[in-house]
Amino acid sequence: MSNSIYIDIGNSNVKWKYKDQYFQTPTDEFSLAQLPDTSKIWVSNVSSNFEINSKHSISLVKSQKKYKSLINSYKDPDMLGSDRWLAMIASYENNPSKGFIVVDIGTAVTIDIVDYSGLHLGGIIFPGLHKIRETFDNFPISNEVKTKNIGQSTIGAWSTGTLDLVVNGINRKVHDIKINEPDVDIYLTGGGVSELEKFLEFSYVYNKNLVLDGLELFANNMR
Repeated sequence: MSNSIYIDIGNSNVKWKYKDQYFQTPTDEFSLAQLPDTSKIWVSNVSSNFEINSKHSISLVKSQKKYKSLINSYKDPDMLGSDRWLAMIASYENNPSKGFIVVDIGTAVTIDIVDYSGLHLGGIIFPGLHKIRETFDNFPISNEVKTKNIGQSTIGAWSTGTLDLVVNGINRKVHDIKINEPDVDIYLTGGGVSELEKFLEFSYVYNKNLVLDGLELFANNMR
């Protein structure tokens, strides 16, 4: 059992893994000082509001051009968000000879596709449900997530319309990918999965801690 700590710092939440246990706290409440003493900390940070200052030995992970036979498609590899790269690593290790799609539903939604050879074909990013709902100051913000064809109030119409935008965006993109890459596995992660899962029109494997698992795999491969 590793004594290292693995930390995934997102825009909304921080998840970390220590001695095979998973933890989570809101990003604005998290501090490295609250962690147990350890000889090594591995960090993936995609939050622009979190600064890393610590007495611990920290390795801040950036996306690489290659992990085994998994190839990053970006010309500048570290411009790919480390969370996306690590989620792909974890998915790749499930079956290195199989193509896959990674869908991360959080503050933003990211979708990445990797073919059977391990080549990352690229991906897309768009705002998540709650981020979209915050885009117009004069529209009421609602956290309701339910099936409804049309709304009978402004808040109902806004809730339905924004839900449709996100769900239809995910379903359509996965459908389009599977036309050209039909034999792919689909992995879902992110804090928004539980809200939207009943609206998704495809089969998938869900892993709440896909990025953390990928971070640990990455760290072990770097030793």
